[in-house]
Amino acid sequence: MDGMTVEAYEGKLTENLRELCDRVHGGTYKPLPVRRTYIPKADCGRRPLGILALEDKIVQGAVAEVLSAIYEADFRDCSYGFRPGRSAHQALRTIHDAIISEQVNWVFEADIRKFYDSIDHGWLMRMVEHRIADPRILRLIGQWLAVGVLEDGVYAETVEGTPQGAGISPVLANIFLHYALDLWVEQWARRTATGRMRLVRYADDFLLTFERRTEADRMAAALAERLAKFGLRLHEDKTRLVEFGRFAAANRLRRSEDRPETFDFLGFTHYCGKTLDGRFMVHRKTQRGRMVRKLKELRQELKRRRHTPIREQHNWLSRVLRGHYAYYGVTGNTYGLRRFLTQAVRAWHGALRRRGQKRRMPWDRFNAFLRAKPLPPPRLVHVWRGRAA
Repeated sequence: MDGMTVEAYEGKLTENLRELCDRVHGGTYKPLPVRRTYIPKADCGRRPLGILALEDKIVQGAVAEVLSAIYEADFRDCSYGFRPGRSAHQALRTIHDAIISEQVNWVFEADIRKFYDSIDHGWLMRMVEHRIADPRILRLIGQWLAVGVLEDGVYAETVEGTPQGAGISPVLANIFLHYALDLWVEQWARRTATGRMRLVRYADDFLLTFERRTEADRMAAALAERLAKFGLRLHEDKTRLVEFGRFAAANRLRRSEDRPETFDFLGFTHYCGKTLDGRFMVHRKTQRGRMVRKLKELRQELKRRRHTPIREQHNWLSRVLRGHYAYYGVTGNTYGLRRFLTQAVRAWHGALRRRGQKRRMPWDRFNAFLRAKPLPPPRLVHVWRGRAA
């Protein structure tokens, strides 16, 4: 926003940080408006992101560390997003183990519509004040919530929501859902549920597992009412109840219905399957929308890089593949990894063939290069050897 770069700020780092600290403690620190930009979503929509000024990033990062240390004692085990020592793969493993080892017959797949844009500032401040008494911290959070956004040179005030991309947003989102969702579900399960149920949440993405259909239906109605109290609502097209678990296939076959439905969570499509000896097992594959979007971005970047030296392109593509394997390399997703590698190789070859007016990279020459300098092969990074049901 202010044109300040990290390199320029680092030139006088000690003086700049001392002056920033004095302004924060003296009450003269004023955050700048957030510059809004957009990135494509898997459903063909656009996700708004906020780009902050450098000093605002520094202060927000410091406050986020303080709040995170305080709230770690309060946050529940069902929350996995943006917390130290926790990851998306731990949330996926929890769902995997719960479906296999617990009495899970139904999965409630939930999605909050425009969560970050719909956070009520009044409720959020009340929740923070419940735990934080320091007026300086409360003043800073209030300033960041009301600072406004700048889009295409036009300033607009913000009356609700917190920008994605801001350093303080993840911990504020966790605080909001801790009170609005986690504690309430825990209380509902203790007072109302008679069968097994479990909540697994990563930021604003969450699943609920149930033993009984009646309790799942009651929870769905109560959840919509609970979220509406805080100005939130469920996405009608992405929220549904799925029959899932070790008995789902047999129950649906008895009712002359198709095979069990699938559900998506954290970039993976989960479906009912079997091991080689016929026992039930939860299988996962890369979510189709995520795969298509990533390959599209990959082709565009290869097109932009096609005139750079081939070895540099090889090093870049190798890093991309290793990063893809690091997240999607989960037990059962070997086919998805191989498919991504195959499409990436084809996209790279297609970009190289268009380096000039003549097609100077036939397949035999390209394959000879790959034999001499191969790309990283698919690798399962997260191997889960859970007991099959």
